[in-house]
Amino acid sequence: QVQLVESGGGLVQAGGSLRLSCAASGRTFSSYAMGWFRQAPGKEREFVAGISWTGRNTDYADSVKGRFTISRDDAKNTVYLQMNSLKPVDTAVYYCAAAISSRNFVPFRPSEYIDWGQGTQVTVSS
Repeated sequence: QVQLVESGGGLVQAGGSLRLSCAASGRTFSSYAMGWFRQAPGKEREFVAGISWTGRNTDYADSVKGRFTISRDDAKNTVYLQMNSLKPVDTAVYYCAAAISSRNFVPFRPSEYIDWGQGTQVTVSS
C-alpha cells in the first residue's frame, strides 16, 4: 500500500495555471503507475492524466491534452500535474492515485487504481 497526499489546489482565474503535487509514502513509489482523476459536483470521477511506472509513457483525457502535463520525480516520491490555460470546466476535486501495472502501461479506469489520496480542490473562476 502507498499513502498519497495531494497539494497545490486553490482558486485561479480562467487562463491561469496551477501545479498539483502528490507526495507518496509507503511501498516503493517507483514501481507504481500514477494517475490524476477529478470529480466535479454531481459528476462521476474521470481520468485526467496518467504516467507509467517507468515514466516513459503518459496519457491524457482529450479535454486536457495540450494544457496539462503529468510528470514524476521518483527521487522525491512525487508526481505532479502542471495545469495551464485553466477553464471553469476544470473546476473539481483532483485526486492522485496509484496502480500496479505492466512496465509501460498507463491505466485509465478508476478501478485499476488501488490507492487514492484525499483530493485537493481546484476552482477556476470566469
